[in-house]
Amino acid sequence: MNGASTAGGYRAADLVGYATELLAGVGLPQEKASRTAEILVEGDMLGHTTHGLALLPGYLSALQDGSMSKDGDHLVVADSGATATWDGRRLPGPWLVSTGIELGIARAKMHGSFTLAIRRSHHIACLAAYLQKATDEGLVILVASSDPTVESVAPFGGTRRMITPNPLAAGIPTSGKPILLDISMSTTTNAMVTRARNQGAALPHSWLLDADGTPTSDPGAFFTDPPGSILPLGGTELGYKGFGLGLLIEALTSGLGGHGRADPAEGWGASVFIQLFDPTAFGGWDSFNRQLDVLADRVRQNPPVPGNDKVRLPGERGLDLKARQLRSGVELHASIMPALKTWATKLWVQIPRIQEPIELTEQS
Repeated sequence: MNGASTAGGYRAADLVGYATELLAGVGLPQEKASRTAEILVEGDMLGHTTHGLALLPGYLSALQDGSMSKDGDHLVVADSGATATWDGRRLPGPWLVSTGIELGIARAKMHGSFTLAIRRSHHIACLAAYLQKATDEGLVILVASSDPTVESVAPFGGTRRMITPNPLAAGIPTSGKPILLDISMSTTTNAMVTRARNQGAALPHSWLLDADGTPTSDPGAFFTDPPGSILPLGGTELGYKGFGLGLLIEALTSGLGGHGRADPAEGWGASVFIQLFDPTAFGGWDSFNRQLDVLADRVRQNPPVPGNDKVRLPGERGLDLKARQLRSGVELHASIMPALKTWATKLWVQIPRIQEPIELTEQS
């Protein structure tokens, strides 16, 4: 950052505490509530504002109406040591995935790699929010998710919804900052389309098809009867690649977990795939690190296109944003706190205050 500027926002710890109190206020046990709150706030700090605290009103409603489970643990369907399958019993996704990654870290260090499929999880929020748990341990991690109940992306060449955006996230350790990747196999997400519609704004590009199969940037086309659909990654020209990858995610999540679109719908939720690798069990940490450091250096040293100040690695912008927001406060999307105010009043939870702006200099 050049020169000095001011910035203000919510303290991350205050937001975690606020979200924890709201979740506990509708009956979620404390440990599950705090884990869920931490993942939601982490999503906002990394810049994924549609998949952070913006999800909390939906989570609170699901806990209150019983479509998200509160008590108990997952069921172990299978466990071979290096692989496992859980039935999540529709428990909070952030708690289930965090718990699964903790197990995965230990198992990957024992076996060299570990794979976990979770079926019948509730929604799991921002996938990128989980990655540093593994990269901080020197492990490579993959996380993928689909929702067997939801259809929003049409197959390439088709006009009717079939699968979800099906995100894939990856965390890759290096000797410096980790590489963090979080992408959907679609041009945009359900949440982005909904936010644009609520704001009365067009999408930046023609990322949707209307019900007749015409590309459009109008989010309203997604909500017609019959509805439009989200284009697969690659759009009208190369969407066969994105849809193919979307089917792969379906196989890794619902397929390996053994629960998906062939089963009765249960409501908003997730099928999840988690895989971790320990580089020391393969070519060794030093060799892995040397290769990734060379790749990272070559990305950063690549001459930028006109108008771009530098070339960044995946996740670099989000990590820089997180570091800044930990110092100066988390700047939430304008729609988030108003959506939570009714819950705060109902549950007698005090709304956190924005901290005073602090001066940021080039050395900050």
